[in-house]
Amino acid sequence: MEYLARTQPVDNSVHRETASLDDRIDQRITHILGKTVVPMFNALIETSGEHRRELVALRAGVQRIERRLHQHHTRLQRLEGVRDDRPTVGVMAAMDAMNGRTFEHHIAKLLRRDGCTDVTVLGGNGDRGIDVSALTAGGQRLVVQCKRFAPYLNITSPDMQKFVGAAKVLHTAEVALFVATCPFTAEALSIAAETGITVVPRGLLEQWSAGEPLEVLE
Repeated sequence: MEYLARTQPVDNSVHRETASLDDRIDQRITHILGKTVVPMFNALIETSGEHRRELVALRAGVQRIERRLHQHHTRLQRLEGVRDDRPTVGVMAAMDAMNGRTFEHHIAKLLRRDGCTDVTVLGGNGDRGIDVSALTAGGQRLVVQCKRFAPYLNITSPDMQKFVGAAKVLHTAEVALFVATCPFTAEALSIAAETGITVVPRGLLEQWSAGEPLEVLE
């Protein structure tokens, strides 16, 4: 293993880009994990019999860390770019002009921006009460209900009860978002709090669309 480690190619080139120190550290750690540590585990696994299972598990853990670092770096770049030129006018007007399907795809885009993977728009017949499904950056199962209602309407307790059943029973979701372009009634908010549903009403939706990440997705 010492021989394998010593014979791995090393990137000693001079990087002249103006990336920040944090960016360079993230990129270097990811490079080392992917180009050095994982190949070393591969070599160990090939030559080891007794501890093969443990080594495979360790390699999987390193690969998860590598993916999380890459997602973190990409997400920071997106957020910093948005914060430099954040659209503050017309955010809700644009969503109010969308139809239901376009709105669902807009929410899916926000999820991808915030590091979610396997994002799928399901809205329509046979969606079993869920409009969007995904995995969070941490690997948790996520489902979303999207309601593009007029701002003077409300999400009521029956709406929330249906979503709770779909999210928690039918889809066994670990994270559930109810996103709406209108407010929620007090009873709907109470049910959401009791059942672990994250509500994203009009005001919070505007902030999210303008670049503020949702805490539940971090």
